[in-house]
Amino acid sequence: MTTSLAESANWKYLLQEFDMLYRHGSAGGSKAIRSHRKRVRDTLSAIVERNPRIVGREPQLKPVVEHLPRALDLGARTAVGGIARALAHVAGSLEWSYGYPTVPKALTRKYAYAEILGPGGPVEAPDLILGFVLFAPGTTYPQHAHQDIEESYVSVAGAWSENDGAVYAPGSLILNRSGVEHRITTGEQDPCLLAYAWTGAPERLAAPGMKFSSRRPARDGG
Repeated sequence: MTTSLAESANWKYLLQEFDMLYRHGSAGGSKAIRSHRKRVRDTLSAIVERNPRIVGREPQLKPVVEHLPRALDLGARTAVGGIARALAHVAGSLEWSYGYPTVPKALTRKYAYAEILGPGGPVEAPDLILGFVLFAPGTTYPQHAHQDIEESYVSVAGAWSENDGAVYAPGSLILNRSGVEHRITTGEQDPCLLAYAWTGAPERLAAPGMKFSSRRPARDGG
């Protein structure tokens, strides 16, 4: 079934929560993050104004989705709880994917993502991708990079680190520029739910060519 965004209240409210994520909060003094946030907001506003199609897709589950109720419960208690509650209203319609041609067997039970808006999302748009990525407790998401795509993650639930550099909690925004290698690890006790945005040329967003890096990250000496 195909409808429009104006006729789909739950999807519209979820996109409003994405707008709030990228409109409010601090950029931490970073001009790059401030610019990225504005780019996401402006592109999203233009898409909403176009009243895009909502395409009914067959829901697809992955093993990690068993952790989603706990992640939504945790997220609803935080300062970004609005987006967790809005996601809960469409959770039964999501198409969870891996996104890679091959995925390490151990990772198939610990990770998946759901595109909300974009070339493959229920909300069709060629010029921006918004979605969620879910990790089970104790997950290592291998080293990878995105060419010609700028990516940000906003923490919704759980604790995680990128490249072992810091611990990020709900409300944190992390920016990965094009080509920057990064690896994610999550806490041992609870699942981790991140909202994400990808900006880039439509032809790249339509075919991002996702793959894990062949080299392992160097370990810090100590």
